[in-house]
Amino acid sequence: MTQRTGYVAIVGRPNVGKSTLLNRILGQKLSITSRKPQTTRHQILGIKTEGDVQVVYVDTPGMHKHQEKAINRYMNKAATTAVKDVDLILMLVDRTRWTEEDEMVLQAVKSQRAPVVLVVNKVDFVREKEELLPVLQQLSSRHNFDQIIPVSAKTGHNIERLENLIESYLPENQYFFPEDQITDRSSRFLAAELVREKIMRQLGDELPYAMTVEIEEFVHTGTLIEISALILVERASQKAIVIGDGGYRIKQIGQDARKDMELLFDCKVMLKLWVKVKAGWSDDERALRSLGYDDRIG
Repeated sequence: MTQRTGYVAIVGRPNVGKSTLLNRILGQKLSITSRKPQTTRHQILGIKTEGDVQVVYVDTPGMHKHQEKAINRYMNKAATTAVKDVDLILMLVDRTRWTEEDEMVLQAVKSQRAPVVLVVNKVDFVREKEELLPVLQQLSSRHNFDQIIPVSAKTGHNIERLENLIESYLPENQYFFPEDQITDRSSRFLAAELVREKIMRQLGDELPYAMTVEIEEFVHTGTLIEISALILVERASQKAIVIGDGGYRIKQIGQDARKDMELLFDCKVMLKLWVKVKAGWSDDERALRSLGYDDRIG
């Protein structure tokens, strides 16, 4: 049996639905999502093996213009390095508008050797197909994309067609990963990401942007996983926001994260959360390295 295997980078500005698209394709939650820009901070591999085809998707942070802090520079670098040496680039855009950051992403992918498919997301809001035609025509004038395909990552509209298209670009290759593997990331990493997602969803506009999660303990004892997670913020006022009145918020964050962890790990989870102030961590290169923010970038 001839196998086809390849790497596919998913790139775009913040909040266009890259992680939602990856989760939809994989059929399970791997990348965290929220309405907040720059939810994704790392490259994450999502592996889908079906029949004689294995697609290794690279989900990336949204490329953005503001690079004041070390963490912003890290995220942009994670996104730009992901498009090197892949077999296909999916450039994701929102059907409603083209921004300076979309243009920045386009310039980054133009110089790559891989073919670029423009994926126009969030078309579930379009009532009439005719409304979409001028949008697609305008987008096609910006660059000679190999293909343009409208989808809805949220509802699954046209995702099967997109996957068939992706398959046609893959070279003949033996599988790079075992058939049952869905990511190259550790369980500790995924647990930290789930806690971070719940914080972002709980806090909305109150979100302390300079917040990260570190797993201090991850012990698997057959039917139970015990996890201790440290939430790092930069100021005491942010710590109070995360904890909430009488500890209500952190309790809710813990409950929501634990539910998702039990689904992901297929096991009962005991989760403990702490909040600690670590001033300036998001603009400190050494602190970022110690928190795992340089692990995938060459």
